[in-house]
Amino acid sequence: MSTNETSATRPLSDVAGLALEEARRQGATQCEVDASVNQGLSVSVRLGEVDTVEYQRDRGLGVTVYFGKRKGAASTADLTPAAVRETVAKACAIARYTAEDPYAGLVEPEALAREIPDLDLDHPWDVTPEGAIELARSCEAQGLAVDARVSNSEGAAVSSQRHSGVYGNSLGFLAGYSATSHSVSCTLIAQLGEDMQRDYWWSIARNAGELEAATTVGRTAGERTLARLGARRLKTQRAPVAYAPDMARGLVRHFIGAISGPSQYRKSSFLLNAAGEQVFPAFIDMHERPHIPRALASSPFDQEGAATHDRELVRAGVLDGYVLGSYSARRLGLKTTGNAGGIHNLLVDSAQGGLDREAFLRRLGTGLLVTELMGQGVNGVTGDYSRGASGFWVENGAIAYPVHEITIAGNLKDMYRDIVALGNDVDARGGIHTGSLLIGEMTIAGE
Repeated sequence: MSTNETSATRPLSDVAGLALEEARRQGATQCEVDASVNQGLSVSVRLGEVDTVEYQRDRGLGVTVYFGKRKGAASTADLTPAAVRETVAKACAIARYTAEDPYAGLVEPEALAREIPDLDLDHPWDVTPEGAIELARSCEAQGLAVDARVSNSEGAAVSSQRHSGVYGNSLGFLAGYSATSHSVSCTLIAQLGEDMQRDYWWSIARNAGELEAATTVGRTAGERTLARLGARRLKTQRAPVAYAPDMARGLVRHFIGAISGPSQYRKSSFLLNAAGEQVFPAFIDMHERPHIPRALASSPFDQEGAATHDRELVRAGVLDGYVLGSYSARRLGLKTTGNAGGIHNLLVDSAQGGLDREAFLRRLGTGLLVTELMGQGVNGVTGDYSRGASGFWVENGAIAYPVHEITIAGNLKDMYRDIVALGNDVDARGGIHTGSLLIGEMTIAGE
């Protein structure tokens, strides 16, 4: 099976085919290969001066072979026929000496993708280094022009990347596609007396034509930085806590980690055996939509060649199942969900519809709006959650003043059940699409 070949993936298909044939010749009972080429341009400027210009082109081949239930893997950056054969030989040598794993092996044949949809992911950008530098300069300059107090910068950056990859296995699957990712970002510093604050903004898209204008990115970074001047600390208390959309994505990511196959079979999850349980309030739904054209986490098949498909992961707050590749599925006595390598476009929404910003802040009333998180204080086994935070204090449904140097704490299991509102300000700059989330009450530690 070979589909969606382009001039970029055709040579990789030849490399993958050679590796599969060599593995058969060397006696492997099963084999899978992943061949890829990544290329891109990244530039950064600071205070109008060029900081870095990087052009990158990486190639790679990963080979995994199975001798019965014994597994061996090897990789190389050399895609010449001799290097491919040598890499396969090394993988086979490793497999002959590893311990048997009863769950090892390729994905089940019936799970393989039979049709490979074109998801419109490949949009090369012919930007030159000079053009990228000018975009970065205009981005930064627009941010610095917002206000005289925005007086310094950590830089602006422009990046254009293209990944071409082919996956094949000894079940007859061989397919690949190319995908691009382009971005513009800016981080600025504002100062008023002894008070110094920083903030940032960025835009990312498959198609450069869908990026926010570089000047808009810079202006937004400048406005966000300026708004943080005069930040205060809060007294320790319990209060409602709202997460801005890009912060709410992290909350959902902890949920995905807890329901992933490895966390479940290792019994290292605060949501162990939670399928069928009420995890969120009844107004919360989560849908996986892998085939959204040009979306950042769209994919026609997962890392094992299994078909990706639309799925309702959470219905009316109830967890419908886990996020599985074939190995973890076998460990749990289940079937793969086409998620080897992760989730593909998870949409968080509500049958009631999300609240607009004004209604969301009114629902918050008096409490904390989090716009930045620091630290890694999340325990995936117990769900205990403690993160450094900054953002804004809200009083009577209106932003009162910026806050910093505080810690927010709770337990994720309780926090999920205590979600009381969802905003309609959905941030789609990643694999999880969600609006703002409001938690009914958390501990805020400050003075």
